[in-house]
Amino acid sequence: MIQLSAGLCVRSLSKDSECNRCETICPTGAIVVADNPLPSINFSACVACGACGAVCPNEALSLDDFSSTDFFFKFIEDDDNLISCKKNVPCIAALNIENIISMAVLKKEIVFDMGHCDGCDIAHKCKPQIEKNYEEASYILEAMENPALIKVEDVRYEKSDSIQDVTSNRREFLSSVNLKAVAKTKHAFEKEIQKATDELIEHTLQKSDIALLKQKRIPDRRKLFFTAIKRVKKPSQYHVIEADEITFTSMKLLDSEKCTACQMCYRVCPSGALTSDIKNSKIDFDPFLCIKCHICHDVCEPDAITLSPSYNVKEFFEPAVQSLIKFNVRRCNECNVIFSTNTADKLCYRCKAEDEEARELWGITDDM
Repeated sequence: MIQLSAGLCVRSLSKDSECNRCETICPTGAIVVADNPLPSINFSACVACGACGAVCPNEALSLDDFSSTDFFFKFIEDDDNLISCKKNVPCIAALNIENIISMAVLKKEIVFDMGHCDGCDIAHKCKPQIEKNYEEASYILEAMENPALIKVEDVRYEKSDSIQDVTSNRREFLSSVNLKAVAKTKHAFEKEIQKATDELIEHTLQKSDIALLKQKRIPDRRKLFFTAIKRVKKPSQYHVIEADEITFTSMKLLDSEKCTACQMCYRVCPSGALTSDIKNSKIDFDPFLCIKCHICHDVCEPDAITLSPSYNVKEFFEPAVQSLIKFNVRRCNECNVIFSTNTADKLCYRCKAEDEEARELWGITDDM
């Protein structure tokens, strides 16, 4: 069953967030965002394909019985290179781009078993996503000049042994209650109640989630990607690829004429890709830490920050922090508070707003 960690969802960072990737990819309509602050989930409708967790930029969604990180390590250690929904994943769409590329460069070759997609009830959403992931990963590997291959084949894998894995069902777990398993059974019971509830369950931020909001966290998939990239040979030249061809990171441009030094972009950035110093005198950007969640663009009222139309593969191999803008730091003539600005203003934003309100109230104009 799918679980949402509300504190990791980028929608919890700002009401202006437009992220709805989980809702868009869900093949059964079990996830609804609409105008809600956080996604609502119908656990009864969820088929646990894991596609939502793969497209979530900050790993806010996860499955109870499948972890892409755990799968990564098991798959790397396994001699086989086949990935199939009948063998080792709930759906190939449950794998994110970064893990796919990381596994490919370490295994040299991986195979997607697409043989079961044609008769699958969720193929209308998941199959196009798998194909899209395959194309993006292959394109990036080519740009990296890496010989690793990702193959798409109709293997139609089936388990050879006749002994089926013993899995608990709703009737079995009720009969398995004992003193040693009370806590586990209680948890399972609560899960079954959620599954049986055929309605959207709204999520809210708890105290533990609020603590997560203050942390700058690098997703596990990015850590694995960075580790894998460090083990491969650098390309003969660093290629520049189109920004639209890469979904998990980006490069930024900032219009100094539009920027108001409001600090919102780097305050809400969940991964710490956008940063400043203690004086708030600048905005720096680390492309390798960017998860392309778009929250910085969503909160920027004057649209000062935009996506670069291209991405340099050099950032994978030689990450470098870029300076987007530098501000003037001065004391406010009115309240003596230190503030940053890229204009000649001598009043901080609060005093400037109060001054403008007072002028409007008294009908004072600049030419008076």
